[in-house]
Amino acid sequence: MSKQIQDAYIVAAVRTPVGKAPRGMFRNTRPDDLLAHVLRAVLAKAPGIDVQRIGDAVIGCAMPEAEQGMNVARIGVLLAGLPDSIPGMTINRFCSSGSQAVAIAADRIRVGEAELMLAGGTESMSMVPMMGFKPAINPIVFEDDNIGIAYGMGITAENVATRWKVSREDQDAFALQSHQRALAAISAGHFKTEIAPYTLDDHYPDLASGGIQSDTRLIDTDEGPRKDSTLEGLAKLRAVFRMGGSVTAGNSSQMSDGAGAVLLASDKAIKEFGLTPLARYVTSSVAGVPPEIMGIGPKEAVPRALRQAGWKHEDLDWIELNEAFAAQSLAVIRDLGLDPARVNPLGGAIALGHPLGATGAKLTATVVHGLRRTGGKRGLVTMCIGTGMGFAMLLEAV
Repeated sequence: MSKQIQDAYIVAAVRTPVGKAPRGMFRNTRPDDLLAHVLRAVLAKAPGIDVQRIGDAVIGCAMPEAEQGMNVARIGVLLAGLPDSIPGMTINRFCSSGSQAVAIAADRIRVGEAELMLAGGTESMSMVPMMGFKPAINPIVFEDDNIGIAYGMGITAENVATRWKVSREDQDAFALQSHQRALAAISAGHFKTEIAPYTLDDHYPDLASGGIQSDTRLIDTDEGPRKDSTLEGLAKLRAVFRMGGSVTAGNSSQMSDGAGAVLLASDKAIKEFGLTPLARYVTSSVAGVPPEIMGIGPKEAVPRALRQAGWKHEDLDWIELNEAFAAQSLAVIRDLGLDPARVNPLGGAIALGHPLGATGAKLTATVVHGLRRTGGKRGLVTMCIGTGMGFAMLLEAV
């Protein structure tokens, strides 16, 4: 007997502050500890629930090895002190892992297999480098560059900049805007509702005394935004991926450390536990694109999601488009005809960072809280994905 599809709601969404990698504030903080922190924090937003009723914890991680390996989802659940009855599943769709986790968790509720679900993501680019510690690329990529992994992310951004005619000047202006918007948002306190402050407790050897020094402080602010960013300074940076190119460290996303978590519930659970829904999960979509223009992925995924929901892009009040590179962000905005004022109004990954598998969960929290703060109704989380994909998820404030 088929079951009727029911709605899934986000009832809490939190994230850590984002640290810069590899030498930022979380350089010595394990990603599974960051995950445990946000799991505890998101459940603290819904104190009345029976945690034994949580069906699963679906957690994204783009490089699931070392400190974030061994099914980090289940490890995070146990580190958080949650009941042994709550299982955990780690999923990997590279940059969209955190938002894909939300979509998977929502679908479990929608088909009636769970009433409560945890979702999120975690990543330490300080502890686990891009591509991991032992890249073992299939050698056929050296014979057939149509295999997606043959293209470095920076080269795909250069390809997009060339094909979509995105100038260096426009990329740098977009990067500066990202920093300016992020700094303004921090100053206005707009991230306070989504950030779960983290108590950093580092210890260092004191060679002079032979003892141990401790550094304990509460971290509640993203580390990436730069007050000293200027167009003149950005213009002086050299292209880092292609001789004579336009993609620089200044107009690319920052390597980062962080985690995010979302608690989802059915209508039945909301009524039973007296929860306040923040947003309804509407739909999501994933699309493939040629690997050499990886960054353009959202231009295929977003229209699919909008068609599934019966929405138009003009209906979107808030858009979180992950700024992997300014080049691909601008290409997507222009190609889809998105309103730039509604895209990343609080800044994006160029300023705030891109902790890979955690980014989707982070952006979900930003959209949910941003819509509620501004009175907006419909939101989008979207990003490009390595090897040539795009992801889009639609949310509706309630």
